[in-house]
Amino acid sequence: MRVHIVAVGRLRAGPERDLIDTYVTRFDRTGRALGLGPLTIHEVEDKKGGGMIAEAALLSRAVPDGAVRVALDERGRVQTSPEFGDSLAGWRDQGRGDVAFLIGGADGLDPDLRVSCDATLSFGKMVWPHMLARAMLSEQLYRAATILAGGPYHRV
Repeated sequence: MRVHIVAVGRLRAGPERDLIDTYVTRFDRTGRALGLGPLTIHEVEDKKGGGMIAEAALLSRAVPDGAVRVALDERGRVQTSPEFGDSLAGWRDQGRGDVAFLIGGADGLDPDLRVSCDATLSFGKMVWPHMLARAMLSEQLYRAATILAGGPYHRV
């Protein structure tokens, strides 16, 4: 199952980009044997200033047809890392070809887009900058793959 992070905004070179690149590489290596990956990051940018509605249209167009769509939002479901791994494995085992995690811009995701998603995931009640959310998501994807592979990365 191909995995996509679809996010508003362009990530420039720097520590966040380096961290994300590290976890993407690790996920791809670990996930390959599990039928997960590759992990691709799609960045969209609303250059006309249309706000959340325009961002929602750009995000939707970047999601592959038939993909499981997961909104990242503070109102979403909080999962443990093993539960998150189980979600990924479940979608894979259902024969889903793609899963796309949607990260909004500074104002979050358009409410209509959020409710149209198959699932909503939260990293807690706090709001995180969208650039850090990418780093946290890429790390959790790698952690989920190591859990599914029975590796030592995750310790309960």
